[in-house]
Amino acid sequence: MRNLPLYIDLAFCLIVLPIMVALSPVERWYHNFSTYVIVAGTWLYLLYFINRAFTVPWLFGTKRKIAGGVTLIILSFAFTLHLSRVRLYHPKPSIFDQGIVIRLPQIQQYQEALWTLFMLVEAFSFAVGLLTQTNIQRNRRREAEALLDKAEIERDKAEIQMYKSRIKPHFMFNTLNSLYGLFIIQSPNALPSLEKFIEMMRYINTTAGQDLVPLADEARYIREYVEVQSLRLNHMTDVRLSIDIKSPDLGIPPMLLVTFVENCFKYGISPIEHSAIHISLSEDNGILRFATFNRICSHDKRDGEHMGISNCRRRLQLLYPDSHTLQIGPDGNDFRVSLTINLSACRLPDA
Repeated sequence: MRNLPLYIDLAFCLIVLPIMVALSPVERWYHNFSTYVIVAGTWLYLLYFINRAFTVPWLFGTKRKIAGGVTLIILSFAFTLHLSRVRLYHPKPSIFDQGIVIRLPQIQQYQEALWTLFMLVEAFSFAVGLLTQTNIQRNRRREAEALLDKAEIERDKAEIQMYKSRIKPHFMFNTLNSLYGLFIIQSPNALPSLEKFIEMMRYINTTAGQDLVPLADEARYIREYVEVQSLRLNHMTDVRLSIDIKSPDLGIPPMLLVTFVENCFKYGISPIEHSAIHISLSEDNGILRFATFNRICSHDKRDGEHMGISNCRRRLQLLYPDSHTLQIGPDGNDFRVSLTINLSACRLPDA
């Protein structure tokens, strides 16, 4: 649906955001601090349209535009942080007869509301922006397919599915939610985590049109993905990642392995049960060995959820038809993936 992003924009700006604002005690704040409320509200709407018009499209542009998009993200966090540090009032602590002083939390209610609305605006604007960019890329590839022969068309379709599987709104929501928690508690890991998230988005964008990338770059992306996803986990989940690469310059198709890692975090975590996620990646003499292990904590099955794994199987068959082995499936209450690839035997479809 061509106008779907526009409809989502209107629904968010006219319905969702006003409802979220109304749920907070904005009337009391507006009565006492009308200037602050107007500035904050104007900033939230301005931020939404800045992300839709500039930030997200620039992340899919040239290097200069990518740098501009990253700068806008950092500035938006910085300005919101500045607004949240404005002290509107200093409530008096309660004092009992025994002389015990109840210390109020450092974050006031209006500051929590500001960060909540900020993360909501960021998540919606990025999700709709990514949807728009996905539609643009899909239309461009469809036009290109009309000029290709049958074999090249099959390759482009596989690339489109790969591209679509990489940009997932649920990843944006989960990651932004984790970053929101870190900024609220003023964790020293907040800014480094934001930098990792930006690097991941940059890697996804820059590798979209490449057939092969250095194995070290792909391993670095997996490590950053695991670190960012681990931010939202509690002590009930044990996450272990092992990477041992002898030849970091060997080529590998981009985003080939991360689907299996995503499934570990999608189905292998529980907030109330002990669970474990183990991921190992090693390479020696051009032979790559990749394995994942996770407890099966989620049995929520929806149509199309196996599309990512199906695309990985198809890509492996096209690129390494006789040079890979893949074993995947449940083992009791656990789920295991074991993949071996001879990276030196890659057969690109256009070769």
